[in-house]
Amino acid sequence: MIRADIAIIGAGMAGASLAAEVGGGGRRVVLIEAESRPGYHATGRSAAFWSETYGGPAVQPLTTASGAYLWNGGFLRDRGALHIADGEGAAELARMAAAFAGTGVALDPVDRAGLAAVLPGLAPGWDAGLAEPTCADIDVAALHADYLARTRRAGTILLADAAVRAMDRVQGGWRIETRAGPVLADIVVNAAGAWATDVAAMAGARRIAITPFRRTMVQIAIDPPASADLPLVIDALGRFYFKPEAGGRLWLSPHDEVPSAPCDAAPEEIDVAVAIDRFERLGIGRVLAREHAWAGLRSFAPDRAPVYGFDDRAPGFFWFAGQGGFGIQTAPAAAWLGAALLTGGAVPDAVHAIDAERYSPARFG
Repeated sequence: MIRADIAIIGAGMAGASLAAEVGGGGRRVVLIEAESRPGYHATGRSAAFWSETYGGPAVQPLTTASGAYLWNGGFLRDRGALHIADGEGAAELARMAAAFAGTGVALDPVDRAGLAAVLPGLAPGWDAGLAEPTCADIDVAALHADYLARTRRAGTILLADAAVRAMDRVQGGWRIETRAGPVLADIVVNAAGAWATDVAAMAGARRIAITPFRRTMVQIAIDPPASADLPLVIDALGRFYFKPEAGGRLWLSPHDEVPSAPCDAAPEEIDVAVAIDRFERLGIGRVLAREHAWAGLRSFAPDRAPVYGFDDRAPGFFWFAGQGGFGIQTAPAAAWLGAALLTGGAVPDAVHAIDAERYSPARFG
């Protein structure tokens, strides 16, 4: 049996980053991972960008607070984003500008001529845009590996192939039954992503519906090839986004959100076809080949904000879930905030101004 002060269920970006912040100093931490390797699910299937607008105003403070760490660590590379709108999306573009007014997030209006300069051949009707110059590519694999390396240096135990089967309260903590054997811990952290609701049910914790949604990505070859300096392009109404990849290719998504059971997500051909059709209707390129498609699960709480904090119905049970599609870009700030809530330690300056109550599990009543 493994004994620990803190057992973290899930070794994707959420669990690994939190473990890196709470490990060491004599504290015994174990990371419990259901798969044979960490990051197999959502972490390994990210669209790999850092955008201060992604996730909306409730998420933006976490993204912004993470920026310096990610830039200084070499995990970000300049990309920029361009939010574009046709006639149907113009009002949504205006709402977006209003929502981020006063936050410090740079959003610069772009007219039809500006859009056409970035996207030659753009079909008529796409006449308005907002440029988000701070948007960047993020090296997800390097960031995740760095957090895992920090956990190893701190003496954290990684228990792989260890799907959780049951949990029981015992005197002073939790007995967690896993496929790899039992773990006894004072505190258990629910960083299980798409499986967070299932884990909470095992613990008798608050019933917060963390719902997984499938998101599809496809790599395409196009004519003309995509420019390497093309920004991330996002439809204001959430019908598609795309970004350039090596060799003039694009990563393209139909921005789908299909409710799913927790699973090893796979793309549906209809979603791939929808993505390609929406792209070709823009008029900026012809798809030559669909080279590769994949899907991941993005898991949201009912209000689409993350859930961080102790459960008031299951003593010693800590939520670190509901990161949706923004768990990568917010990982540093979320881990700092989560570690302070978990251990009762000081809140780092980088996240001191963030209101942790807005992410509390108690907000669901």
